Amino acid sequence: MTPTPTPAPTPSRRTVLGGTALAALTLTTTATPTATAAPSASASASASEAAKSRTGEEGWPTEYPLPDGWLPEGIAIGGKPYAYQGSRANGGILRTDLRTGEGTVLYAGGAGQVSVGLKLDHDGLLYVAGSTGVARVVDSRTGELVTTHQLSPATGHFINDVTLLDDRAWFTDSRDAVLYGVPRGRADGEIRALPLTGDWVQLPDVNNANGIVGTPDGRGLIVVKSTPGELYNVNLRTGHATRITLVGASDVVNGDGLYRIGRTLYVVQNRLNLISVWSLDRTATTATLTRTITDPRFDVPTTAARYGDRLYLVNARFTSPQLPETTFTAVAVSI
Repeated sequence: MTPTPTPAPTPSRRTVLGGTALAALTLTTTATPTATAAPSASASASASEAAKSRTGEEGWPTEYPLPDGWLPEGIAIGGKPYAYQGSRANGGILRTDLRTGEGTVLYAGGAGQVSVGLKLDHDGLLYVAGSTGVARVVDSRTGELVTTHQLSPATGHFINDVTLLDDRAWFTDSRDAVLYGVPRGRADGEIRALPLTGDWVQLPDVNNANGIVGTPDGRGLIVVKSTPGELYNVNLRTGHATRITLVGASDVVNGDGLYRIGRTLYVVQNRLNLISVWSLDRTATTATLTRTITDPRFDVPTTAARYGDRLYLVNARFTSPQLPETTFTAVAVSI
């Protein structure tokens, strides 16, 4: 899927990159064409326009810039029109107004920090996968670092993505067959390590568990295994992982971020520059491919977050030089 991260001096989700802390800045977007991805067959044009009207998306930018050298990978959106994008360069978090595309650095990060997958809770707390064995909690209103959780040793582990389910934030470790459940909120609590068993076979020297979401019934977790491209339904009580049968495609190779709406699962397949859309059965043990979404603006998109009628994705550009002067964007496509 991606190059193996190394533990020092600054491991990242896909590569080891140096980077100095980026100063707080404001970005202004310019108008861009709307996404060319085909709309869902089940949604009429009038329904789509009504959804846009309700969320105020009409006229909002469908592409906006991120800071040069930001090295984005994760994106989170809550109930308000603001996106939060993490940095692999220094662990910073950028807050972008979706109505204008203007962004400011919420959390400056620091030397040796990495921010990859992230999710925003209803109480305004951001849960951030920190790659090097850590998870951080950041206040989305103030940029305050609330706490840092040491989930695993820094070496030999890769804390990659996160989802929120019940009273915990669940993190994947791409280099170990275990999920970590961190108590939600500001209070400290016991971290739960959930070893993956059942159909799960951990592969050496590649990224395994990556994106993660809750099952439609809220009783388990769906995890994508980037290599070789499989989906699993994980029992929250036992850690037993049942491989999900795929219908319509043999795999979800390069599967990265996951997003679910009801029984519809969106799988971002980064280096393929597409989103595959799957219909889950009642038990979330079979997934049927219904369509794919592609867009000429995709440049190795990694994760997705939803606001209204759109999915927003960050372009990680893993096939381009990852330098301080490299430009990056986020793009929106209609769902």
